[in-house]
Amino acid sequence: MATRIPLERIRNIGISAHIDSGKTTLTERILFYTGRIHAIHEVRGKDGVGAKMDSMDLEREKGITIQSAATYCVWKGSKGQFEDININIIDTPGHVDFTIEVERALRVLDGAILVLDSGKGVQSQSITVDRQMKRYRVPRIAFVNKMDNPGANYERVSDMLKEKLGHHPVKLQVPIGAEDKFQGLIDPIIGKAYFFEGADGEIVKEVEIPAEYAEKAKHAREEIVQQVADVDDVLAEKFINEEPVTNDELKAAIRRATLALKMTPVMCGSAIKNKGVQLLLDGVVAYLPNPTEVINEGHDQDKNEEKIVIESDASKPFVGLAFKLQQDKYGQLTYFRIYQGSVTTGDTIYNISNERRKVRVPRMFRMHSDDREELQTAEAGDIVAFYGVEASSGETFTDGKQNITLTSMHVPAAVISLAVAPKDRAAEANFSKALNRFTKEDPTFRVHQDEESQQTIISGMGELHLDIYMERMRREYNCDVIAGKPQVAYRETITQRAEIAYTHKKQTGGSGQYGKIGGYLEPLPPDAVETYEFVDEIVGGVIPKEFIPACDKGFKEAIKKGALIGFPVVGVRAVLNDGASHAVDSSEMAFKTAALMGFREAYPKAKPTILEPIMKVEVEAPVEFQGSVVGQVNQRRGVILETKSDDVVTITAQVPLNTMFGYSTDLRSATQGKGNYTMEFAHYAPVPKQEQEAMIKEYRERQAKEAAARK
Repeated sequence: MATRIPLERIRNIGISAHIDSGKTTLTERILFYTGRIHAIHEVRGKDGVGAKMDSMDLEREKGITIQSAATYCVWKGSKGQFEDININIIDTPGHVDFTIEVERALRVLDGAILVLDSGKGVQSQSITVDRQMKRYRVPRIAFVNKMDNPGANYERVSDMLKEKLGHHPVKLQVPIGAEDKFQGLIDPIIGKAYFFEGADGEIVKEVEIPAEYAEKAKHAREEIVQQVADVDDVLAEKFINEEPVTNDELKAAIRRATLALKMTPVMCGSAIKNKGVQLLLDGVVAYLPNPTEVINEGHDQDKNEEKIVIESDASKPFVGLAFKLQQDKYGQLTYFRIYQGSVTTGDTIYNISNERRKVRVPRMFRMHSDDREELQTAEAGDIVAFYGVEASSGETFTDGKQNITLTSMHVPAAVISLAVAPKDRAAEANFSKALNRFTKEDPTFRVHQDEESQQTIISGMGELHLDIYMERMRREYNCDVIAGKPQVAYRETITQRAEIAYTHKKQTGGSGQYGKIGGYLEPLPPDAVETYEFVDEIVGGVIPKEFIPACDKGFKEAIKKGALIGFPVVGVRAVLNDGASHAVDSSEMAFKTAALMGFREAYPKAKPTILEPIMKVEVEAPVEFQGSVVGQVNQRRGVILETKSDDVVTITAQVPLNTMFGYSTDLRSATQGKGNYTMEFAHYAPVPKQEQEAMIKEYRERQAKEAAARK
């Protein structure tokens, strides 16, 4: 392949969806039709090979994607109508526990394919993925997969995009049949029908529309024109004046509206039955942006973080973002999206996010899942992996002449923790190595040492998330791990205002310590983005300016551990409005201590309460088990939000995470192994009074025991 093709012929796309919607199967077909692989292997195939993009043994065994995998391919069009189009693809996990993989992929991609199951439509993780796409303003095509499955309904899924996700969906195709009668597709824009022949559907046959579909196709084109005219001014003018719309004009309007995030093109097919994938690739080329059509913003650190536009121009100075780390047998690979300029093997680049540390680029690769192809140069618009470049996810690199940082990615908070230790003392070095590597690779996997018990605590997004890492320690580091009981990430908060008035006074032999503060604590509004806010209302210099940051530090120290059960305090505003200082004895340390102790003294008066993570749970089971499933959810203090029943009942509920441990076993036994569920974090809510009292009592008893042991 030529080293460089124009930016207009590059597409950087992600494939995202709810678990089991067929993302990896779709990626496998894309690679096959573009000639990147020469045989198709299924995700849960009997040949034991597994899908190309699921390169980890664990992924192949469990039939799920755990890590996002990058690849690229060249597409010439289903009828050879394009010059080489270079498509960089990231296949992302569907399971909510690996949500950071989706988050960081969408942060660096220009467009996306949102895969939906034709029978189930918009599911809980589809909503999460869509929220992530909106956060990074990523235009997307919705692909309704599994059109060959029982219950396939293209129209209903399209309607769900509008109802549940607030999209403006426009159906660009008409399926010929559905379920076991699904045969092919009609493109009403150009008025042709497509059938997919050959052993693997590789021959795309374009024919005239079957007579029985002619009227439907004509109506579908009129509907497309009308729906696109609703969101595109150029087309709206033609529509109002009842002027004919050419195919090219209609396609151009769809592209404009999709890039402006005003509409979502909806296409359909069946990846496993090899139908519709080539037309979806044509859609990616026609309707998703190339790197020059996306606005990327950075912050100029020399101009007080002023926003600037990063241009996809290879001749400008280099700017890149490290978005994913991966360790393999040769060392660390750091995945980069290059936004501006170019980089060549041997160049020195600067880590702007980490004190302008300079690093040399020893080797560079274009990745194809776990295979690689060495490159000498990469330019704006490329997604590549640098070998031997130390970095963390979300760090910005430049050529050193510019002091620019790119906006980093959103990292969700952990909701579950476990105390872990190696079974064998001899494996401690490997245990530390594994934890060190995993925390660098995955920002949602956190490790800390509990000060009181001296245990190592790992935190993450769910039971599966932590299980996978413990299994990886065993396989990759030969380190068996003993885990304690899962611990929920509780929080504490205050419910009313409380005054702060504290004087820290200490007289010793030399100079003393003196710091006096006054102010109040109050709850932050429920919709506040931050969990802590410091407000300086000091007038007349009663506390000298240089000691104000020390007060903020003292409050920040205090909220790390609440007095009720020792968990962090959130949703609190600390206001400083009075105080006094001493010309000799006042210091930063004195004011930091005054703020810390003042907070602790005021905290009980602010009526503190314990918050617990509430999860959004979606359960699917055969309809005859509806009663048992509802009963189980109620037993777990769940609140049922929605019940939909067909042959399968789908129950959406909000349930406290603390009650969800062991649920998968209970659900399986109640539904003869036919039920399954997905779960994701929804919000924090107060723990019922009775339970709070029991938790506080248990915490105090534990503290007393530990204090006695120390004596």
